[in-house]
Amino acid sequence: MVHLTTSIQILNQPDFIIKENSWLAKIAAWKLKSDAVAMVLGKTIHLHNTTETDFLKDERWLKHELCHIKQFKEHGYFLFVVKYLWESVRKGYYNNRFEVEARNAEDL
Repeated sequence: MVHLTTSIQILNQPDFIIKENSWLAKIAAWKLKSDAVAMVLGKTIHLHNTTETDFLKDERWLKHELCHIKQFKEHGYFLFVVKYLWESVRKGYYNNRFEVEARNAEDL
């Protein structure tokens, strides 16, 4: 379990778990054609091809994933997954409103 740092507390986020070498993140990396991936399911940040240490050093990336944790909390686990997938089908990954919101959170 990773505890909150000052910059994370600004976002009012609960504790979260980081899972390195996640097979789920590996699939996402393949699908996105990306070398390194972080993805969120509930309160768990799944990493592929990056370490927890390197991930936590990247404040923008961390804020992006923390926004997804907030989205899971706001919408509920199942409903968020359904909404996220529906947005991705309709608008594509990049224009998915949840991804837009997470990219905007990087600058907070």
